[in-house]
Amino acid sequence: MKITIFGTGYVGLVTGACFAEMGNDVVCMDVDAGKIARLNQGEIPIFEPGLEDLVKRNHADGRLRFTTDPDEAVAHGVFQFIAVGTPPDEDGSADLRYVLAVARTIAERMNDYKVVVDKSTVPVGTADKVREQIETVLRERGVALKFDVVSNPEFLKEGAAVDDFMKPDRIIIGTDNPRPAELLRALYAPFNRNHDRLITMDVRSAELTKYAANAMLATKISFMNELANLAERLGADIEQVRRGIGSDPRIGYHFIYPGCGYGGSCFPKDVQALTRTALGVDYEPQLLQAVERVNQRQKQVLFRKISEYFGDLQGRTFALWGLAFKPNTDDMREAPSRTLMEALWKAGARVRAYDPEAMNECRRIYGDRPDLTLCSSPAAALEQADALVICTEWQLFRSPDFDLIRASLKQPVIFDGRNLYDPVLVAAHGLRYFAIGRPVVEPEAAAAARLAENIPLI
Repeated sequence: MKITIFGTGYVGLVTGACFAEMGNDVVCMDVDAGKIARLNQGEIPIFEPGLEDLVKRNHADGRLRFTTDPDEAVAHGVFQFIAVGTPPDEDGSADLRYVLAVARTIAERMNDYKVVVDKSTVPVGTADKVREQIETVLRERGVALKFDVVSNPEFLKEGAAVDDFMKPDRIIIGTDNPRPAELLRALYAPFNRNHDRLITMDVRSAELTKYAANAMLATKISFMNELANLAERLGADIEQVRRGIGSDPRIGYHFIYPGCGYGGSCFPKDVQALTRTALGVDYEPQLLQAVERVNQRQKQVLFRKISEYFGDLQGRTFALWGLAFKPNTDDMREAPSRTLMEALWKAGARVRAYDPEAMNECRRIYGDRPDLTLCSSPAAALEQADALVICTEWQLFRSPDFDLIRASLKQPVIFDGRNLYDPVLVAAHGLRYFAIGRPVVEPEAAAAARLAENIPLI
C-alpha cells in the first residue's frame, strides 16, 4: 500500500519505517530540508533501539523515501498520516497549527480520495477541525473530492517504540465511517495476525483514549511519589510498600516505581493538554492538576536532599549519572536531570555528567559552559566530585563498583533518584545512600551487621 507520512520526528519516523518493513511503499515528508538530507544520507536524528537498521534497510530497498516536496507527498499515498508535533501552547493546551497546516497542504494538492489519519496526539475535536480545514480548501478550489478523517493515536514507548509498533497491545481506529476502518484494518493486518488487537470507536473517543492512557500512567507515578514522600516521614520503606501493593492483581507492578519525577515528550504535555481541554468545557480536573503539581514538586526532591546534606553548594562538584528522561532514549525533554542541573548551577555548583546516549542532546541544549563537563564514562564523571547523583536507570548503572565510587568521591555519598540499589549493601561499602522513600542506613551499622552475619561484601 502507498502511505504518506507528514513529519519525520519520533512518531513519524518509527511509523514510516515499520510500515515499510511490512512491504508498504512509504514516503515521509518534512519541511526541514536539513533533516531530510541527513535521513537520505542514512543519518538518524533520534536514538531508538532497532530504528537505525530498520530505516537504512528499507531506504536502501526503496520502500522508504524522504522528501521535502509536498506535491510528491500528497500525490503518493491514499493514506495521509499526520505525525507532526503538537507542542504545548503558552496556556498548556496543544498547539494545532502544524496539524492544521498539514491538513491545508493535503487539501490544496489532493486530486483523488484520501484517508487523512491523525497520528499525532491531539485534543478531542481535532479531527473535526482537520475535516473543516480540508472542506474549506476544497471549496476554495471549487472541487468536490471524497475524503475521510480518522483518529489513529500512537502508543509508542520511547526506548521500545519499534517493538511497540510491530507487536502492538492495541490499535485504536476512531472513525464514523466503515470505509476507512476497513482500509486501515487491511493496512494493519500484518501487525494483527496473532489475535485481533484492533479496536474501532468513534473519533472523539479515540482522541480521548490517548490522553486518558498517558494521564492514567502519569497519575500512577505521581501517586507513588506522594507515597514515597510520606514513607520517608513515617519511617517506612516505599520499596516494601511497592511490592506489597503490586502483588494485588488489581494494581499490578507496572508504573508504580517512585523516583525523581516523570519527563519526556508525552506525559507532561498530555496531562497539561487534557487539563486545558477540561477547563475549556467548564470542568475543573482536580486530579489531573494534582498529578502535575506533584510531579513538579518531585523534580525538586534530589536538589532538596543535596542541599540539606551539604548546605552551601557554591564551588561543589556533582557527578551525574543519567541525562535522558528514561533509559534507551536520548530524549531530554522535561527530564528531571535538567531540573536538577539548573538548580545546581543556580546554587553555584558544577556538574560532571555521563549518559550512554543523551550527551549530544545535552550539548545541543546547554552548549559549552564552564560548570558542565560531559564525561566519557561513569567512572570519569566521579573524578573530583563531591557526591554522585543518579537521574536515569540505565542498565549499566545497576551493578557499579561501590568501592571505586567511594574511592573516587570527595565525600562518600550517593543521591539516587531511581532507587537502583539495596541501601544496606551500599552502606556496607561505606557510602551514605539517599534514595526516594527509603530509610537511610548508616554505613557503620550496615558494616557491623554484615560482619556479625559473616556476609561478604560484593
